Amino acid sequence: MADIYELQLTLDLPGSLPPRDLALLRWHLGEEGGRQDDGYEYPLWRDRGPALRIGGALVGELCSDGPEWALTVRQEAHPDEFDDLRRMVLWLGARTTTEGTVGYLRFHESHVPDVLVAESGAVRSAVLRVEKVLESATEVIPGHYA
Repeated sequence: MADIYELQLTLDLPGSLPPRDLALLRWHLGEEGGRQDDGYEYPLWRDRGPALRIGGALVGELCSDGPEWALTVRQEAHPDEFDDLRRMVLWLGARTTTEGTVGYLRFHESHVPDVLVAESGAVRSAVLRVEKVLESATEVIPGHYA
């Protein structure tokens, strides 16, 4: 249980997403109406409630605002799941309408995550390395004109 990571994804998908793709997403989120037929052993993002190692809550939500779908996932992940997670994140990257940061992967004991960036139908990982951390004792979030 010590090798736990936090995976967070927030991205948009087109409203024209085929029913088969929506069914696969719903299955991974543990929702009714989901259908699995792509070789995954179990739903990757079905867990809900308090996280055991990363703090906060585990979530997985797919919502439609009409023209698009919005997906938010925050789950604990073990390296044994990385092959399936990689395949699913790349699958989402080929379908997302979001350009730029779509999430991150963070080892539960690390302060610095690897950022997931979507560009031109693909997702890449931006590995951040921190030599020196600058902290502000007074501002957690910068002021309006900072």
